[in-house]
Amino acid sequence: MPLFDLPLDELREYRSASTAPEDFDAFWSGTLAQAREHDLAARFEPVDTGLSTVRVLDVTFAGFGGHPVKGWLTLPAGAGAPLPLVVQFIGYGGGRGLPHEHLLWASTGRAHFVMDTRGQGSAWGGGGDTADPVGGAPAYPGFMTRGIDAPENYYYRRVFTDAVRAVEAARSHPLADAARTAVLGSSQGGGIALAVGGLVPDLAAVAPDVPFLCDFPRAVTLTDRHPYREVGLHLRTHRGRTGDALRTLSYFDGVHFAARGSAPALFSTGLEDQTCPPSTVFAAFNAWAHGDKAIEVYDFNDHEGGGPFQEAAQLRWMRSYA
Repeated sequence: MPLFDLPLDELREYRSASTAPEDFDAFWSGTLAQAREHDLAARFEPVDTGLSTVRVLDVTFAGFGGHPVKGWLTLPAGAGAPLPLVVQFIGYGGGRGLPHEHLLWASTGRAHFVMDTRGQGSAWGGGGDTADPVGGAPAYPGFMTRGIDAPENYYYRRVFTDAVRAVEAARSHPLADAARTAVLGSSQGGGIALAVGGLVPDLAAVAPDVPFLCDFPRAVTLTDRHPYREVGLHLRTHRGRTGDALRTLSYFDGVHFAARGSAPALFSTGLEDQTCPPSTVFAAFNAWAHGDKAIEVYDFNDHEGGGPFQEAAQLRWMRSYA
């Protein structure tokens, strides 16, 4: 696929037309306060994986609404002192999978926590284990329009809250150094990392890789690929509700979380990416509030972005932060 979005020099200057709701901060502070009324109740149970260089703990903690959310905590074998912590979020449709799928970050001597995404985990990878017990209004198949009738009902309100609680749960383990906590993820995982980067004020680093869930007004009209296309297909049936849908999405736009980002950040984008168009990624990158930020640009790549090359870039970059 040839380049389809703005030229690179224009991407570097692009600013989203998306506007944050006046009550954006109040909405999220209230949401997190409600979640924290439930005891975090983080449980860490050893798992026999057959792996000898790491030990794995099966984690359960209370997320949005006190609902149980799963995760894996992987630690270097023999670790006895608090370690830098990497919290990772998963791409659209995937779950936490199996422990041996997540060995990179523990191999660097860090503690690594991967959060299961509620209701997902049936599209690829090793599967998921976290239900989403909350219902919603009629939605197009997928997750993008679940509860899109109102911000209070929207699916990603639950997911982003789970993600903040995941950081809290991972930090509660005695071998995690809370002061050296980084969050990262690719695609949906990158979008979740952006949200956490705007909601958790004391992170050491944030690394959103080809992030999804950014600059909704442009994304849902620029690309016809899923998952953004779910929004258009929903509105094709529910005529006249575009304004209401965009209002709901404005509470979950990575651009607005980026404007509240308070940690160093490393982004990435592929200039042929039709799933998460580069202008939507640059919208979040250009809005990122912390001055220490960089973006890796992969000129001829689609949504795979840098893949292992981006992982190598993250490994080099992370040495300075966590």
